[in-house]
Amino acid sequence: MSCPRSHTLATLRLTNPCLNLSRLPWEEKEAAMSQGGAGERKAAKPQDQGWAWMVLLAAVVLQGMTLGFPPCIGIFFTDLQRDFQASNSETSWFPSIMVAVLHGGGPLCSILVKRFGCRFAVMLGGLLSGVGMVSSSFCRSISQLYITAGFITGLGSCFSFQAGVTALGYYFVRWRTLANAMASTGVSLGFTLWPLLSQYLLDEMGWRNTFLIFGGILLNCCVCGAIMRPVQLASGSLLQSPKPGEELRRKAEETQLSNGASPPHHELQKQSRRTACFRVLQKYLAFDIFCQNKGYQIYTIGVTWMMMGFALPHIYLVPYAIQNGVEERRAALLISVIGFINIFIRPFTGLLSGHKFFSGRRIYLFSLAVLLCGLSNFICVVSAEFSVLIIYCVILSIAMSGIGALTFQVLMDVVEMDRFSSALGLFTILESITLLIGPPLTGLLVDITNDFHYVFYNSSFFLISAALFMALTFCALEKKTKLKEASKVPVDNPSRYQYSEMPTESQPESQPPPAVVYITSI
Repeated sequence: MSCPRSHTLATLRLTNPCLNLSRLPWEEKEAAMSQGGAGERKAAKPQDQGWAWMVLLAAVVLQGMTLGFPPCIGIFFTDLQRDFQASNSETSWFPSIMVAVLHGGGPLCSILVKRFGCRFAVMLGGLLSGVGMVSSSFCRSISQLYITAGFITGLGSCFSFQAGVTALGYYFVRWRTLANAMASTGVSLGFTLWPLLSQYLLDEMGWRNTFLIFGGILLNCCVCGAIMRPVQLASGSLLQSPKPGEELRRKAEETQLSNGASPPHHELQKQSRRTACFRVLQKYLAFDIFCQNKGYQIYTIGVTWMMMGFALPHIYLVPYAIQNGVEERRAALLISVIGFINIFIRPFTGLLSGHKFFSGRRIYLFSLAVLLCGLSNFICVVSAEFSVLIIYCVILSIAMSGIGALTFQVLMDVVEMDRFSSALGLFTILESITLLIGPPLTGLLVDITNDFHYVFYNSSFFLISAALFMALTFCALEKKTKLKEASKVPVDNPSRYQYSEMPTESQPESQPPPAVVYITSI
C-alpha cells in the first residue's frame, strides 16, 4: 500500500518537473544518507584494485626499511664501542633514541599527514632517514651519532612508516585487513635481511661505509612515497589533500590572534588560546580517556612498563654472543632467525586472535605472549652456546609474534574507535619514554657488574611483572563488572566509553582522517 505523502510528491514532480523537492524536511536526511552510501560504493571500487596493489608493495618495502632496521644496530655495537671508546650505557643510547623517536613521533606525523598528505610525509621521512645515516658515517663522537642516526633517522623512519600505513588504509576498503596483514610481513623480512646485509658490509667495508650505504638504501623510501599518489574519489576530491578553505580560515584566525584584533578582550583571548590548546591535546593525546577508562589505563601502564625490558635482547644479544665466543657472522644470524620465524608465526597469531573464542579475551592471550617472552630470557642465562641461543631465538620469536600481532588489537578492544587515534598518540608516547631509558639503564648495570646476564634478568623482570599485572588486573576488573551487573547496581560511570569533544566551527571538516586508525593493524 503506497503512502499518501509519497503519492503526492510523485504527482507534483510529474506535473512540474522544474519544482525542486529534493530538500523537503522529511526526505533530506534519507537522501543524504543514500547519496553518501552511493558515493562510498563508487569510491571503494577503484580503491581495491589496480594501482592499490603497487601501493601495497611499497608499504611492504617501507615497513621492512623502517621497522625492520633498528634491530640490526646491535651488530655494530662492539665496533662502535671500540672506535668511540664508549661504555655499554653510552653506546646503547644510540639505538634507544632511534626506536623511541620511531614510536613517539606518531602525533607529529599525524599533523604532517593532515596538512600535507601521505605522499609528502613518506618522502620527507625517506629523505630524513637517508640524510641521517649518511651524516652518521662522518661522526667523530658517540654524541654526534645520537643526533644523526638516532634522532634524524628515527624521525624519518617514523614519518615514512606511519604515513605509509595511513595511505594503505585509503587505497584499500574491502581488502583492508588482508592488505595490512600482508604489509606487516615487511617487518619480518626486514628483521631477516638487515642483519645479514649488515654483517656482510661490516666485514667488507667497516661500519662507516656501511652506514653510508644504508643512507642510500633508506632513500628508497622516497620512491615508495612517490608511488602513493593521492586517491581520487568518485566526486573528484582528493582524500589525502588538505582542504584549502580550511587552511585559509585557519591562517586568518592565526593572523587575527597575532594582531590582537580578535577577540577584543585580553582575558577572552587567553581563554580562547587555552581552549585551542586543550582541543589539540584532546585530539592527539587522550588524557581524558586515560583518567576515565580503567581498561585503557591498565593496558597503557602495563605496556609502558613492559617496554622497559622488551627491546633489551635485540640490542644486547649479538654482543652477548660475541663475548661468549660465538663467531660474529653466526651471532648476526641470531637476529635473522628471529625475523624468519616471525614471517610464518605472525600471520598465524593474527588469525588465532581473530577467532570468536578469543573475542573479549585477547588481553589474556597478549599477557601470555609477554609472559613467554620474559621466561624465554632465562635460556640465555643457562648457556651461551650457539645451539642454545638458536632455541632461545625460536621461542623469543614466537612470543614476539604474539606481542606484535596483538598490541594494537587489544587497544582497539578497550577504546572506542572514534577516539582511537588520540588514544594511540598517548599510548605510543608513553611507551617511547621507557624504550628510550630502558637500554641505557641496563647498559649502566652491565658496566658496573661487567656481566651480560643482567640484561636478561632485567628483561625477564619487566616482562613477567607486566604480564602478571595486566592479566590479574583485567581479571579483577572483569569480575567487578560482572558483580555490578548481577546485583543490578548502576555503574559509577555508565558512559565511560563515550566522550564529549569540544564543538568546532565545521564539524564534518574537523573530523580526523579515518585512515589514521588503520595503523593499528600492524
